[in-house]
Amino acid sequence: MARARLRIWGWYFFDWASQPYSTLLLTFVFAPYFAEVARGRYLAEGMDAVAAGAAAQSLWATGLGAASLVVALLAPLLGAVADAGGRRLVWIWGFSAFYILGSAGLWALAHGGDGLVWALVCFGLGFVGMEFATIFTNALLPSLGPRDRIGEISGSGFAFGYLGGVLALALMLLFLAESAQTGRTLIGLPPAFGLDPELREGTRAVGPFTALWYAVFMVPFFLWVREPALPRSPVRFGAALGRLGSFLKSLPRRRSLAAYLASSLLYRDALNALYGFGGVYASGVLGWSIIQIGVFGVVGAVTATVASWAGGRADRRFGPKPVIAVCILLLTAVCILIVGTARESLFGQPLPEGSRLPDLIFFGCGALIGGAGGALQAASRTLMACHTTPERATEAFGIYALSGKVTSFLAPFLIALATGLSGSQRAGIAPLILLFLAGLVLLVWVKPGGEQRAVT
Repeated sequence: MARARLRIWGWYFFDWASQPYSTLLLTFVFAPYFAEVARGRYLAEGMDAVAAGAAAQSLWATGLGAASLVVALLAPLLGAVADAGGRRLVWIWGFSAFYILGSAGLWALAHGGDGLVWALVCFGLGFVGMEFATIFTNALLPSLGPRDRIGEISGSGFAFGYLGGVLALALMLLFLAESAQTGRTLIGLPPAFGLDPELREGTRAVGPFTALWYAVFMVPFFLWVREPALPRSPVRFGAALGRLGSFLKSLPRRRSLAAYLASSLLYRDALNALYGFGGVYASGVLGWSIIQIGVFGVVGAVTATVASWAGGRADRRFGPKPVIAVCILLLTAVCILIVGTARESLFGQPLPEGSRLPDLIFFGCGALIGGAGGALQAASRTLMACHTTPERATEAFGIYALSGKVTSFLAPFLIALATGLSGSQRAGIAPLILLFLAGLVLLVWVKPGGEQRAVT
């Protein structure tokens, strides 16, 4: 019993170690810094402020979309290969190296605009590493406990991960990330370790900081987590492709699984895009500083911690499907609010000059994104676990990753297209509303308890 509990805690530490990639890099520190640097470069090239903001968002969307496309294409095959060989931890080791190298390389993005393409390449490398390491870690979930406890374990893991994200973000804001105006951190100190605020070295340190955080806190995972006793055989790509083909051919006979994969294809992609563009939106539309965006991130991460934990308990009592449906509705409402909120107006109605209402609304949106997003991801992971078995879990979660990435490369491209055509960052978010609602409709055909049989 003690060994099983320690294994669960080791599994939790992956969420703790990896969460800063989403919290610090994808959403609240590096993404808005990238947008700030790109916007400054476009302004220097002669664009007006609105066009420069839109171009910066389009560039970020293109890079994020390309990285997501790599995950979408390779995830199912690698999952089938791992299941055929009976090994997962060795893959987690390998993709952890991608995570660390990609994160550390983000230091090269200078404030003057040098290194924009290199930064996108490094971000993509780390993003691919994070996503693939997550696939193989998620595949261990069905073996961590009985089916009626999977939802609670998944929710607690996400809560623990978001707690790590809150702590990492707080450390960045207190001691490293500086204001562009004052050169000081949130508590009025210069960046730690003698970093130069004029060169924005405190903010640029977010990449190496994220890499170091992951390297340190993955130690409990590798010490305490052991793979389930599964048959092992030499890795043969032909056999893996055959298994993958059998899985895909079985989908027409498994209406619940097929509907769930299609549903999650839409709503999880919309959520990922919302995470990826929240900070960029706040920077470009509301004019927030990196520190303001960071505080916004703390609010979102705290609510995500609480909501993931509570969602895990609700999942155990009501099942994952109702939790997912409620979260989708909340996130749809958030998108509508974001599209309707500008610095000078709310749904087309002018606001008094200097009104703080847009800031308050967006802080509220951040709390809802964090809370509903955290619970949604935890419940989604549970519902996928209910549609597979420990023996075929990596393959299934590879397909699950594909369903979370097929429009994850399209969603950023759609945002880039909508932003470019409209010239408005707010209008660029509108496609996410349709993705969330379509995902909700498809959820109707999903069995609340999943399918209680192996993937064949």
